[in-house]
Amino acid sequence: MDKGREREREMEEEEGDIGRKIKIGVCVMEKKVKCGSEAFSGPMLQILDRLQAFGEFEIVHFGDKVILEDPVERWPICDCLIAFYSSGYPLQKAEAYSALRKPFLVNELEAQHLLHDRRKVYECFSPTISCCWEKLQCLERYGIPVPRYALVNREMPYQELDYFVEEEDFVEVHGNRFWKPFVEKPVDGDNHSIMIYYPSSAGGGMKELFRKVGNRSSEFHPEVRRVRREGSYIYEEFMPTGGTDVKVYTVGPEYAHAEARKSPVVDGVVMRNPDGKEVRYPVLLTPTEKQMARDVCIAFQQAVCGFDLLRCEGQSYVCDVNGWSFVKNSYKYYDDAACVLRKMFLDAKAPHLSTTIPPTLPWKVNEPVQPSEGLTRQGSGIIGKFGQSEELRCVIAVIRHGDRTPKQKVKLKVTEEKLLNLMLKYNGGRPRSETKLKSAVQLQDLLDATRILVPRSRPGRESDSEAEDLEHAEKLRQVKAVLEEGGHFSGIYRKVQLKPLRWVKVAKSNGEGEEERPVEALMVLKYGGVLTHAGRKQAEELGRYFRNNIYPGEGTGLLRLHSTYRHDLKIYSSDEGRVQMSAAAFAKGLLDLEGQLTPILVSLVSKDSSMLDGLDNASIEMDEAKTRLHEIITSGVKAVHENGSSEKPWMVDGAGLPSNASELLPELVKLTKKVTEQVRLLARDEDEQLEDTSSYDVIPPYDQAKALGKTNIDVDRIAAGLPCGSEGFLLMYARWRKLERDLYNERKDRFDITQIPDVYDSSKYDLLHNAHLNLEGLDELFRVAQLLADGVIPNEYGINPKQKLKIGSKIARRLLGKILIDLRNTREEAISVAGLKSSQDHESAVSITGQEDGESNFRNEDSRRTSFTGEKSINQEDDDNKETKYRLDPKYANVRTPERHVRTRLYFTSESHIHSLMNVLRYCNLDESLQGEDSLVCDNALERLLRTKELDYMSYIVMRMFENTEVSLEDPQRFRIELTFSRGADLSPLEKDDSGAASLRQEHTLPIMGPERLQEVGSYLTMEKMEKMIRSFAMPAEDFPPPSTPQGFSGYFSKSAAVLERLANLWPFNKHGNTNGK
Repeated sequence: MDKGREREREMEEEEGDIGRKIKIGVCVMEKKVKCGSEAFSGPMLQILDRLQAFGEFEIVHFGDKVILEDPVERWPICDCLIAFYSSGYPLQKAEAYSALRKPFLVNELEAQHLLHDRRKVYECFSPTISCCWEKLQCLERYGIPVPRYALVNREMPYQELDYFVEEEDFVEVHGNRFWKPFVEKPVDGDNHSIMIYYPSSAGGGMKELFRKVGNRSSEFHPEVRRVRREGSYIYEEFMPTGGTDVKVYTVGPEYAHAEARKSPVVDGVVMRNPDGKEVRYPVLLTPTEKQMARDVCIAFQQAVCGFDLLRCEGQSYVCDVNGWSFVKNSYKYYDDAACVLRKMFLDAKAPHLSTTIPPTLPWKVNEPVQPSEGLTRQGSGIIGKFGQSEELRCVIAVIRHGDRTPKQKVKLKVTEEKLLNLMLKYNGGRPRSETKLKSAVQLQDLLDATRILVPRSRPGRESDSEAEDLEHAEKLRQVKAVLEEGGHFSGIYRKVQLKPLRWVKVAKSNGEGEEERPVEALMVLKYGGVLTHAGRKQAEELGRYFRNNIYPGEGTGLLRLHSTYRHDLKIYSSDEGRVQMSAAAFAKGLLDLEGQLTPILVSLVSKDSSMLDGLDNASIEMDEAKTRLHEIITSGVKAVHENGSSEKPWMVDGAGLPSNASELLPELVKLTKKVTEQVRLLARDEDEQLEDTSSYDVIPPYDQAKALGKTNIDVDRIAAGLPCGSEGFLLMYARWRKLERDLYNERKDRFDITQIPDVYDSSKYDLLHNAHLNLEGLDELFRVAQLLADGVIPNEYGINPKQKLKIGSKIARRLLGKILIDLRNTREEAISVAGLKSSQDHESAVSITGQEDGESNFRNEDSRRTSFTGEKSINQEDDDNKETKYRLDPKYANVRTPERHVRTRLYFTSESHIHSLMNVLRYCNLDESLQGEDSLVCDNALERLLRTKELDYMSYIVMRMFENTEVSLEDPQRFRIELTFSRGADLSPLEKDDSGAASLRQEHTLPIMGPERLQEVGSYLTMEKMEKMIRSFAMPAEDFPPPSTPQGFSGYFSKSAAVLERLANLWPFNKHGNTNGK
């Protein structure tokens, strides 16, 4: 009988529970209301209101007074608890309440201690915390990929640690080396002062990231180069993410929403909408990233959780876990979150109730209609009008660097013991091994040695009996001047090579046997070639031009595309500093960025020297071309035209050479000597001034590192009558003296025509930047040098079209292969999107009508986000040539055309690759396999190119791919290629005598010419034809190495079955009950 009455009582309680609402306790600080942050602000209230609207829940707000003052025994009793830490929150008191009442916890409380120590987040549980955390391992333990990192723990500020080493361009922790750029994070998770340190090769300096203050989220400090030592820090590999960060928000392990924003590491300017809120756009997560979101949620036992995701080189990494976070300003997200939380609460406390979402969601929210910021239809390009059905799909541009200082080289044989010892110091003591000096420490050692070796004053001519000794002293003086230039070392502009030439055997210092010692070495110092203020300005302005003109549509169309993940941008650069900085300045103008170039360079520009550097593959053919060129110039006009054609003048040997080239050479030598002598006198005056001061104190008042951020000339130096930039008169004289010597050998009566481009380069530089020095004859020298250079430079890459094609295909082979890969990937992607859109349209047309948006949207989203079953492959396998695609999430995005997508690939390089690529494009039809095919470049453009001759600074070749959406996917005319080029900077405006020319002279800069057609108006170049014409000159796709994880990025671990099982067992929400809730 007792058992029967007990059973009746249980049934009565269950019947009462059925009618009782589930109490949800909201135990968070009220100050969150005042600061407008997560708790009771818009997102929290929106979701709680929706939960209450279901009619199954009662929301109980605890309030600050109860939380802070009342004992936990007097806190409201609830079934489910929302509680999370914020400043001043008594987390341990909340834990005591949880232990007493055992509510169902949305976010576990003990685990929240972990989030306040980055070491524990990254590494593993702390033994000092409750042993129940043994089941809660952290990111690494659960195979969640993180950047490579190391910990530096200090017990007191500025404590010296044996395992921590700092050098100019790296830190080393327990033998693990982190090269700059690297990230420095305080171990305190609430300290948001995060530093990024940049390498000297990019200009050095540090960027501090911090919580948003107004419109700033970071600040660049170019003078800071040493890391902090006042506390404990995590050092982490820097991940170049293309200027975008991703924030992921989970609501339980089966739901994750992601938003992209502009990364603070680029320029620190926060993008805000008209309402003053930071601009973020929802993006789709890859299957691997969805699994990561699930793992983070489970590993930290935080159902509602936000974390930061870095996408780099096709991999994704978690760099921070924030705990409780909600998405702002997304009604669709509020709907989803409320539905997920509802199911969570019902499963835990009322499993007998149905969790099915009603056909019509119970709340009625008067959502304001948000304007859709669409873009106008793309339209057609420069070549002609092809109808409004065309969409721009791809932009590929190969761009030469901006205006630079002349490149210089000093060679001298050295026997001085100080220099030989320096070579041994940096080559590991190997007497027959060469060494390269690039770092600040190495160059400072060399400067110290040369300061001792260079005499205070020059010996008089009467006491100098050996010309070689005088020349050696002059070169040492030049080395010293170069090293002192700018007052700051930056490795991308100066590098020294020391190569042993002779050795002798000497007795070892300990008397045991003999050893080799070098007694002579060749020192080669390369310097110059620095991007000038004008070069940076040119690159920035060209970037702005591309933004406003290369992408048809509204003026801000590109920025909107880029910020919404519909613009796939990658920027590549050669290894040269001037090329890298040109790329960074261009990116600044293209994306409307602010601040200095170093952070932009490191964040957005990838170096690829194998594709954009070097002439080694064609060195033999280029030497043959130069030999033939010398014969043509010295033999006169008849040789120029003997193989020629009057109808197609570009087909002749040596096309473009002036008919009187042989007569211009002596004139060039005479004028070079005239200018050199004037610079010598200026250098002598400067040298006399230097002798009156200590050689240890003399550093020109010019900082090259700071000059990277300038787009204007140094007015003070110009006013003082000094050369523009960092070059002093001594180095200016060395530059002209070398040209004079190399251009003409009087003893052999022989001209070196390979020096013509260098004479032209120097005269053009001084005409633009040093006109205020009033060098007599410089104008005339430039005109003569230009006439010769216009013929010599193009012919160095092939004396006739067939040789140009051969040389061009060898130099640009890898670049051409990459361009084909870009075009093919774009075509395949566009076809895939078109096919998917067609399929979706068909499904939409036959779907059952009458279904409410709320149900269908949520269920689609739920199914999209719950592909976390064991059958799913965690590591996706892509083809070697495929690139990871990241996309806007159309279900959440307020964008009219979410499927629209444009790929941009920018390749910054030097003159050689621009000429080589152009030669392949215009002469590819001369290959035997393509006999009878028309050139990709029309005759009219071929004639213009012959007249253009020089592809000057910031010259570029652009290929744009358009898709005609009105023709079938199989139609060859579905994809059209448009080819244009610009000859770059143009000196002709300086020759005019008007206000425009005066302004250009004052600014030391030249305008960039606009694009010109390479095809006839109305012509139609299909992708199929383009591929056919250049395929045989391009590196095959299969020869490209597969994408690899960046060196040192060892944070990614593949998940074993045991790890996955442990993750699944930890999380209680997949069951009907919860030990916390019973």
